[in-house]
Amino acid sequence: MGEFELIQRHFQRSNQTPPGQVVLGIGDDCALLQPSPGHQLAISCDMLVEGRHFFADADPAALGHKALAVNLSDLAAMGARPLGFTLALALPSAQDAWLSGFAQGLFALADLHACPLVGGDTTRGPLNLCITVFGELLPGQALRRSAAQPGDDLYLSGRTGEARLALALLQGTDWALQHTAPGALHRLRGRLERPQPRMALGRALASVAHAALDVSDGLAGDQGHILQASGVGADIHQELLPVAPDLQALPEALLLDCLLNGGDDYELLFTAAPSDRAAIEAAAQRSQTPVHRIGQISTTPGLRLHKATGQPVMLTPRGFDHFA
Repeated sequence: MGEFELIQRHFQRSNQTPPGQVVLGIGDDCALLQPSPGHQLAISCDMLVEGRHFFADADPAALGHKALAVNLSDLAAMGARPLGFTLALALPSAQDAWLSGFAQGLFALADLHACPLVGGDTTRGPLNLCITVFGELLPGQALRRSAAQPGDDLYLSGRTGEARLALALLQGTDWALQHTAPGALHRLRGRLERPQPRMALGRALASVAHAALDVSDGLAGDQGHILQASGVGADIHQELLPVAPDLQALPEALLLDCLLNGGDDYELLFTAAPSDRAAIEAAAQRSQTPVHRIGQISTTPGLRLHKATGQPVMLTPRGFDHFA
């Protein structure tokens, strides 16, 4: 199967009418997108590399889903609506069954969020999935990392730590096997391989939240980005952190490591004024997304964890770093 046959068979969807924002899709040197009048473009790019981000035997449908999900999550963190995406795909070989599964997972999520594939590139090489996603939002409504204000409440959507535990179970790590009940990997694997971007919540927060980002490299590490960009500190209360049932048997040190330093959660971490608590609750209900208030933004620099008893513990953000 040649390059152009590969594209036509698996990625060119001629039987579907493109949405209004796609003036010109796959087939020319560039795609043409038309944002809504008065809107700004939001653009993000992420790649997944075999051996770095996923195992060689990963389910191709799950890879298709995750490759797009991690990019849509960035749009959600800015409060943006998707317009479309491009795909750059490096493949060791053109295997029809693998490509069919990959495309199935990719387009299932794309259709769910009305985000069409509008172009891209394919080449031979080590397996590498690179997506650039395009979105739109109103000027002044972008949820930026630099907008946290002292006194803000600190919120987290969903839960963290489940993807980290799933990875440890897949790797056969002793501590994970010793402290989890039978069936844990089956229950948790989707959190690692098929994260759900919080698109509806992100858009609902655009007019009420201050700062936001998506938690991809660990809650504490990503929180550090907000603190640095906004010139503030933060206090997190351990008893307010949501804990998934499969994590509850972990010793405290391992539990906190999963909750605060585990990656691949793709939840939203955001701040808002205490006076807007009712509005945040309404946004959570409209988007059907669980939201937890886990702390506050402070004028005191640094990130602190408050346990139920004792003095607060200073946290050193140590999210995942590809070059560390």
